[in-house]
Amino acid sequence: MAAVLFDFSGTLFRIETAESWLRAVLAETGHTLPEPELTRAARALEAAGGLPGGPEPVELPADLAGLWAVRDESAELHRAAYTGLSRRVPLPDPGLYDALYDRHMAPAAWSPYPDAAKVLRALRERGIGVGVVSNIGWDLRPVFRAHGLDAYVDTYVLSYEHGVQKPDPRLFSVACEALGADPRRVVMVGDNRAADGGAAALGCRVHFVDHLPVDRRPDALLPVLDLVS
Repeated sequence: MAAVLFDFSGTLFRIETAESWLRAVLAETGHTLPEPELTRAARALEAAGGLPGGPEPVELPADLAGLWAVRDESAELHRAAYTGLSRRVPLPDPGLYDALYDRHMAPAAWSPYPDAAKVLRALRERGIGVGVVSNIGWDLRPVFRAHGLDAYVDTYVLSYEHGVQKPDPRLFSVACEALGADPRRVVMVGDNRAADGGAAALGCRVHFVDHLPVDRRPDALLPVLDLVS
């Protein structure tokens, strides 16, 4: 294999919990909620799908369905979709919804999976090109830099920068071209079978991992090294 493409959320990194997310924003903005209310609000925000990188909505509101379907095609659509969902949950200040959205883009809100650095470093040492292909509405490069992983990534292909979202094969094609790799010699690693599976249309091999908390998935990326050996 000549190159490996990775998804971001649920593959190389995991977003913080909804409770941690809400707690951080309340502290940053000087708001407080009694613990029972904070816990209930965090659960409601998670169920609503308001945390980007977290679970999808338990029930998608009809008025947001169209926006949700194209949310990763631009920064504006992404913010509108997620703040629209979080606004379904009452909070003490209307400004908290945008603050919550801003928080999820902070490097501190993300944790790399335990084996991410090891795998990325090993690929670099073997001369295997690495790309990150993500459906996202913001620039995730600072997250990689803050966690010391940017040095192992050769190219980033982000949906909002191209106006196209996975599973459209055009995103994977851009990544393969940037790496100078024949798609038939590329592995796509992701957690979403529908979105990441789109790479198969180009002839890429696709390998899936489970989107689990970091403490429950210590070594799911290691088999990638066997795929490129």
